[in-house]
This record gives sequence, C-alpha cells and structure tokens, in this order.
Amino acid sequence: MGEVRAKVKFINIFDEYLKKDKIKQFELDCLIDSGAVITLLPKEVVDLLELPDSGSVIVTFAEERKEQLKKVGPVKIQISDRSGNFDCVVGPPNCEPLIGQIVLEELDLIIDAKEQKLIVRPESPFLPLVKMK
Repeated sequence: MGEVRAKVKFINIFDEYLKKDKIKQFELDCLIDSGAVITLLPKEVVDLLELPDSGSVIVTFAEERKEQLKKVGPVKIQISDRSGNFDCVVGPPNCEPLIGQIVLEELDLIIDAKEQKLIVRPESPFLPLVKMK
C-alpha cells in the first residue's frame, strides 16, 4: 500500500467563541497512519495554536525505540466534513504530522488503498457510525 495523505485542519477549541479572524487554526498535509494510535503534531504547530498541556505519554516508535513525549489538547481536528476534539502528541520541530487510528475510528474514516486516499466509510455517508456493543 502506498502513502495516504489528507488535508487536515487543526483548530484551538478554546477560540471558537472569538471572532472568526481571531481563531487560531492551521491546515496541514498529514500522513494518514493506520499503524499509529494517536495524532502527532510538530512543536511549531502546537505553539502556533497555543494548545494546553494534557500530560505525557511513552511513545513506541516503529524501530521499537521508546520516548516520553508531551501531550496537548484537546484540539479540533477537521477532515473533510467531519470533526472531533482530540489530544495530540507533540513531536519535534518540522516533524511529519500524523493522523492515527483514534481519529480515524471516531470520525469513521477509512483508507481506500486502491485510490490511496482517505474516505468516509460508505455505510455512514452523513454522520460517523459508532458501535455500542
């Protein structure tokens, strides 16, 4: 499977009641990584959005290296016409932003491997479908 990318808007949810031109938001071209659990944002984007700290996590990278990273949020993540509020992990400056499985699950988005793009699950074209079993 090739690389899947999507335009993603990040919005400081604490700004949503301000005038539209005062809302801190940023759009990024993100790697959609179904192997990642949580979203990763570069430090400069976190600083620009002025996202509050929400603790720390130990992250295991692909090469099995472990590192403690800061968590921030919540931040509104908008992909296409779907959005939700999520915590993110803060990566080093200029790192590649990643959208992980938590966002994909909650927004009910899937990777179309053939077309190499992110799509809304066909069974839920209007709103995310959430299982409660």
